Formats: sequence, structure tokens, C-alpha cells
Amino acid sequence: MQPTELIAALQNQNQDAFKRVYDMYADNVYGIIYTIIKDKSLSEEVLQDVFLKIWKNANSYSEKKGRFFTWILNIARNAAIDKTRSKSFKNTSQNQSADYFVDILEHKDNFSSKIDAIGIKKYIASLEPLCKKVIDLLFFKGFTQKEASEELNIPLGTIKTRNRICIDKLRKTLEA
Repeated sequence: MQPTELIAALQNQNQDAFKRVYDMYADNVYGIIYTIIKDKSLSEEVLQDVFLKIWKNANSYSEKKGRFFTWILNIARNAAIDKTRSKSFKNTSQNQSADYFVDILEHKDNFSSKIDAIGIKKYIASLEPLCKKVIDLLFFKGFTQKEASEELNIPLGTIKTRNRICIDKLRKTLEA
């Protein structure tokens, strides 16, 4: 089944198509979610929520707006960020063990392993250093544009522009 046919079948609520989509993307989606949440059981819970959203909202996907994989990753990223901003997550994160913080410190700058989780390491590696930093903060660490602006000490408007430019460069690299 071709990707277009698979997407059409999913949009028609075909359970076999949904299973194939899950099998194809679950590991990569989990990697993105875990990178943001840093908790195995919560990441698995969010993964389940993401695929439920994919099933329920499959008709909202349009090939004209972008690639299917990108659509799925955006759902996953947004769900993970929403989870980190939830009251229940904030309450549980106040009680994190020392291992959690050691893990954060050890992996704080481990950008290459995060980008390799979804298979785009070689594409991001071709970008300029500022693009790598912006993409890391916004898409892999779950920063808002305002938070990235503060972290990089760059005006918010510049972050927004740089984000758009970097994503365009990455898109062109992926299409080549």
C-alpha cells in the first residue's frame, strides 16, 4: 500500500491502516515525546493519546499542508508540551528523584542523539549552528519561542524569523 493509499484508508477509519501507521511511526513518536517529558510511563500515556488523536482527526490531515510524518510529529510534540504544562505534570515533577536531574544534566547538550531518534541527524547536521540551536530548543526540548529567545539572548522577533528560515532550509534539504 502506497503512503497516499494508507493515509486515505486511515481517513476512512480502516483499522488495518491505523495499525500500519502505528507500526511505522510509534517508535519515532515515542522518541519525540520522551525527549520532552523525560518520563517513561507518562511518555507511553501521551503516545497512546497521540495515536487516539491521529485516529479521531485523520480527516484533518491534508497533503497540501505538509508531509504526513510532519503532521504526526506536530501532534506528538504539542501533546507532550501540553502534558508538561498541565497541573498534574507540574505537581509530579516537583517530586522528581535525583536520577531525573542527573539525567537532565548528563543529556542537556546531547542534541545529536535526540535528532537521530527521528532519523534526521544528517539533514540537521548540514544546517548552520544557530539553526541547530533554534531547532533543538523549539522542536526537541519543547521551548516556546519566548523561552528560546531568552535562552539564546536573541530578540523574540529574530527567533520567529530564524525559526521560519531554519525550517525552510531543513525542508529544502529534505526535498533534495
